[in-house]
Amino acid sequence: MSQKVGIVKRLVSSPRGMTIGMSLWPPYLAAGVRVEGFSPDFRSVRVRLNKRPWTTNYVGTAFGGSMFSMSDPFWMFMLLQHLGRDHVVWDVKGEIDFRAPGTSTLHAEFSISDADLAEIRAAAAGGEKVLRWFTTDITDDDGVVVATVRKQIYVRRKRDAATRTAVR
Repeated sequence: MSQKVGIVKRLVSSPRGMTIGMSLWPPYLAAGVRVEGFSPDFRSVRVRLNKRPWTTNYVGTAFGGSMFSMSDPFWMFMLLQHLGRDHVVWDVKGEIDFRAPGTSTLHAEFSISDADLAEIRAAAAGGEKVLRWFTTDITDDDGVVVATVRKQIYVRRKRDAATRTAVR
């Protein structure tokens, strides 16, 4: 008997479904974060933070928590899509460097290369943990960098997967 995949899992398994689902996810919906789109191969994603009264702070600039949340899960999602079920993938650290006031709609783009994936796969092949930093700039409508976000991602090939590969 085959296992049925639920409708939510099916929806978020496609780039379009993931785009819609993430934009409607209550924390993002309330924070003014919109996922503009995942690429068809899940190698990149564009996100924006709309300037609204509830996304600005006391002095009228973008709320730092919203800027950080707009960049939170995307490196992990892209790695999970490409590394698959044979790997454990977690966000473990994050940091943000505020560079300029965010006074308009803000944008971030995340992309992962073949070289990044090959490097991570090779480093994790034997079941060792891999800690990899990824960096993204958040820009305003004029292209000015208002913040730089760094995320550290933990990747480890599951032990049974590493053993299966070594035995083959």
